[in-house]
Amino acid sequence: MIRTPLRPLARILRARDRGENPDEIEAENRRIRHEAIQDKARRRAEGRLVLMSACFVLAFGTVGVRMGALASSEPSEPRSQVLSAQIMSQRADITDRRGRVLATNLLTHSLYAHPHQMVDPVRAAKALAKVFPDLDQARLTKDFTGSRKFMWIKRKISPEQMQAVHDIGEPGLLFGPREMRVYPNGHVASHILGGSGFGAEGVSSAEVLGVAGVEKAFDNWLRDPSHDGAPLALSIDLTVQSAMEEVLNSGMKLMSAKGAAGILMEVKTGEIVAMASLPDFNPNERPRPLLKGDPSDSPLFNRAVQGQYELGSTFKIFPVAQAMDLKLINPNSGINSSSPMKIGKYLIHDFHNYGKQLSATDVIVKSSNVGTVRIAQMLGVERQKDFLVKLGLFEPTAIEMVEAPTGQPLVPRRWPAVTSATVSFGHGLAASPLHLAAAYATIANDGRRVTPTLVHGRQRPEGEQVLSPRAAELAVGMLRQVVTRGTARQAEVEGYEIAGKTGTADKPRPSGGYYKNKVVATFASVFPASDPEYVMIVTLDEPSVATAGGGESRTAGMTAVPVAAELVRRLAPLVGLKARTDEKLPIVAARFQPRVEPSPGDGIKLVSNK
Repeated sequence: MIRTPLRPLARILRARDRGENPDEIEAENRRIRHEAIQDKARRRAEGRLVLMSACFVLAFGTVGVRMGALASSEPSEPRSQVLSAQIMSQRADITDRRGRVLATNLLTHSLYAHPHQMVDPVRAAKALAKVFPDLDQARLTKDFTGSRKFMWIKRKISPEQMQAVHDIGEPGLLFGPREMRVYPNGHVASHILGGSGFGAEGVSSAEVLGVAGVEKAFDNWLRDPSHDGAPLALSIDLTVQSAMEEVLNSGMKLMSAKGAAGILMEVKTGEIVAMASLPDFNPNERPRPLLKGDPSDSPLFNRAVQGQYELGSTFKIFPVAQAMDLKLINPNSGINSSSPMKIGKYLIHDFHNYGKQLSATDVIVKSSNVGTVRIAQMLGVERQKDFLVKLGLFEPTAIEMVEAPTGQPLVPRRWPAVTSATVSFGHGLAASPLHLAAAYATIANDGRRVTPTLVHGRQRPEGEQVLSPRAAELAVGMLRQVVTRGTARQAEVEGYEIAGKTGTADKPRPSGGYYKNKVVATFASVFPASDPEYVMIVTLDEPSVATAGGGESRTAGMTAVPVAAELVRRLAPLVGLKARTDEKLPIVAARFQPRVEPSPGDGIKLVSNK
């Protein structure tokens, strides 16, 4: 910018020549200069005001557009996010059907170290090894004196341990708050709950994830904040569950069994009131899974859901009920029971000689292999398979546990006549005790399909009508007579009208064939028989009990049945089932020694073709 001089020489000289005052020229130029400066400043201010106005309009316009977009969008709850150290760790409680806590959260702390901030790392390592005996002092010393800047020491510690570490006085040992999952009832319902562990974690919080059982199956639901902290209510009853585990554990030890499983399920709803598998574990200190050997040797193995067992004579009611439904037989129909019975190169025997004929009812009461096979032959292979499919014995149960798919029944690929025969009395098809509970519940539920569930109060569609109500009623009546005058007489508990069927099946060898001294003993029951409300399954893995004659017995009538009877005595009052004093059926004393039930696997023999 070129500045105009205030006293231009040419004008000053001309003004003097004319006799004018030169100072007026300077004053005029000064006024013009000031006006120019003011005009420039005004234009600059106006520009700034326009720019600021444009910025305000843009800012408020952006806010307005965003508010409009939010107002017109569908409302949604915020989802948990994992952002560096800010990790959503809140997890909903799990309760039983009465609202009693089975799993909850507890505020605790983690312990970590910044070795570069330590004053005396060697002393710190020595002190920590005293507080936590499972830590290796030499390893800690090496880590603390090395180049590491950060290291975890303990993911969760107790208040007492926290105070002990605090007393060490080492500035490089730090604590971080976090939530941990707690199971206040210890071992109770451990296989159902499963357990939990830490996922993404930072120094100030950690994500809690389910690792098994319902904790894993409902992991997303339990972590979803949109439920406003509502607990997951399971169908089990804590008191009933605890009593079942106590009785089952005593029975397992008394019968010298390797393991045991028990299920109590409501007939009408399929809700599981109690389900136990032994041995069990403490989900607060969940053990590591086995990496080799037999999976059933691990306490993590859920025998009720994952166990694949040939369930023996408990299957015999299925072909008999189906044949009655198809009106091929009735309870009094005479069935050829001549033994042995030959199918191809195989012979099928009964443990006792029952004569040439038994009624259909006595086929069940006396547990006749031959009679059951005769009835299965009336059905034919395709109808037999179709009925077992409808009972759910060809697919995993729909129970809300991640372990359910691993309980896929072992179904024969081929189904020749001999397979049809053996399956009819519970050999050749392996299923879990939960499959058996669902099948028996279907019969007890007037023949309508029942699907097991662990969720309380959930509305579900009605199941398929698998059997006619009349055939189902007759089948339950037959099962009742097994208890009153058959192989399960020790199961009689006065006032509860127990109906059921025993089953003793030899355990298969991994290399083929069957063990001669290892069995799975099962008692499947329904009660009260006149108006079924509950199904109960008791399975003992490799039981053996001493007999009065100095020998030993492995049959279900001598092992699983007495345990089931004690379970009914303990559990029935807990679920509000009152004993019926008007029952006229005979009661058998507990000291009665039942008829030894045949082991169907011993009734099949390979014969020569000569």
